[in-house]
Amino acid sequence: MLDLVTPFQLPFMLRPLVLLLVLAVAAGTVGTVVNLRRLEFASDGLTHAVFPGLVIGFMVAGASGILPGALVAAVVAALVLVAIARRTGTETGVAIVLTACFSLGVVLVSLRSEWAGQMESFFFGSLLTVTDAQLAISLGIVALAVAGVMATWRWQVLRAFDEQAARIAGVPVRVTDVVANVAVALVVVAASAAVGTLLVLAVLIVPAAASRAVTRHVVPGAIVATGIAAAASWIGMSVAFAASSAGVQASPSSIVALTMLAAYLVALAVGAVREGALARRVAA
Repeated sequence: MLDLVTPFQLPFMLRPLVLLLVLAVAAGTVGTVVNLRRLEFASDGLTHAVFPGLVIGFMVAGASGILPGALVAAVVAALVLVAIARRTGTETGVAIVLTACFSLGVVLVSLRSEWAGQMESFFFGSLLTVTDAQLAISLGIVALAVAGVMATWRWQVLRAFDEQAARIAGVPVRVTDVVANVAVALVVVAASAAVGTLLVLAVLIVPAAASRAVTRHVVPGAIVATGIAAAASWIGMSVAFAASSAGVQASPSSIVALTMLAAYLVALAVGAVREGALARRVAA
């Protein structure tokens, strides 16, 4: 039977679990905004935009410079994305930012052949090596992202459903867009050290998408998304520990991401059953 308690008595297991549980709160708040506003592609662009910041931070200060470098790159990319999207459209803006930033990161890495081995860590993170300092910084960054979204929650929801109505109601649309993009960027930074820039999309997108499959209400959906992300993180880490104990070496962050995907598939099945039952009830 899967042990959900004993592994987390070990510090190297407890620290990443705490970080993932905090990221679960971001999945419920920031992730819900991403889902409502269909910012999944923008989120993907911002995860790639962080890459050169990670590399530059590592160049300047080693491992301790990764998070600060990523933070600067993410915020700048989010602001640039909002500015470009106003002129060219969101998808074009994302494509420009993604291509430019990721290409810059690859060029910087190629300058030093010994850094090529670091690319795996940049992309996939190193969940079990999260330090107390990284945990503290990440918690602060996530708190800032969640606070920004919660402070503009009504604006974000109205903007998601009807931009024109939001403007008429006096919602500062540009400010709302900036807050949403910066919040996504901050979550990407907070998660980059643990799950890497590529797998952070699992945290931002999958739990909220799963919650939308079982409920169409915004606030309950955010709560469900938080629960899904937290449960998937806890179970995924437990599975990773059990696999390691059995001699199977697998990336913990990948297992967590796959657990979230499994939760999404279950949510789709539950949603389909509920919709089928409702359709039969209406037909009767």
